[in-house]
Amino acid sequence: MTDASTLPGRPRGGVLSGPATARAVNVLAPNPSAMTLDGTNTWILSEPDSDLAVVVDPGPLDDGHLRHVIGTAEQAGKRIALTLLTHGHPDHAEGAARFAELTGTKVRALDPALRLGDEGLAAGNVIRVGGLELRVVPTPGHTADSLCFHLPADRAVLTGDTILGRGTTVVAHPDGRLGDYLDTLRRLRSLTVDDGVHTVLPGHGPVLEDAQGAVEYYLAHRAHRLAQVETAVEDGYRTPSQVVAHVYADVDRSLWPAAELSVRAQLEYLQEHGII
Repeated sequence: MTDASTLPGRPRGGVLSGPATARAVNVLAPNPSAMTLDGTNTWILSEPDSDLAVVVDPGPLDDGHLRHVIGTAEQAGKRIALTLLTHGHPDHAEGAARFAELTGTKVRALDPALRLGDEGLAAGNVIRVGGLELRVVPTPGHTADSLCFHLPADRAVLTGDTILGRGTTVVAHPDGRLGDYLDTLRRLRSLTVDDGVHTVLPGHGPVLEDAQGAVEYYLAHRAHRLAQVETAVEDGYRTPSQVVAHVYADVDRSLWPAAELSVRAQLEYLQEHGII
């Protein structure tokens, strides 16, 4: 058995659903898969002494899950006052409109197509609800509209799909771009160094106790994969599918379609920088 303390980011063991920090509670959506891991993490955020809560990523359009999120908040004596989205992929955002209907909340997101209400989200925004403070961090790369939410009081960051609790994420080309993603990882590293963030509350998988270690692992992983793709091209593997079959030979074939998106992003990056 592998000791979790030796894994990248030090993933927390135990049940995923439930309290994660003083201000964050996870309600795990029932949508496990190779891409979503155990399912989507729907986060309920609130100051301990407040009766107002914020929900990040209601998840898929599953009425049972959405009502479970509401019930979890109500059992803690809290009313959901706002819904936020880290990005627009269906496993995070498909249920947002129905959730807004059930809770009477606005939905704030970077992408105007996902918003319900006048206000969107942008770099530098500070969201305050019932004493809770969240800072919006633009983190494009996985998708163009990806955001993270910095929770200073818990020295935590909610990362959506930008950093996962287990494994690594996909640069979802063409919407996602590798150059943007590398910049995002460096931005998150600065949060760990300059702002004292030590906990990652991911969109999938367990909580990570070592945010800086997770970011450093992701940066090293991306550099390694990029070098592998460059070498594969030099060795005559030209198409994205050929590169995937060569570089990702040790990865479950069911994940190859997602890997091909990242390879396309890597090839584009290498071309833009005149490397291939």
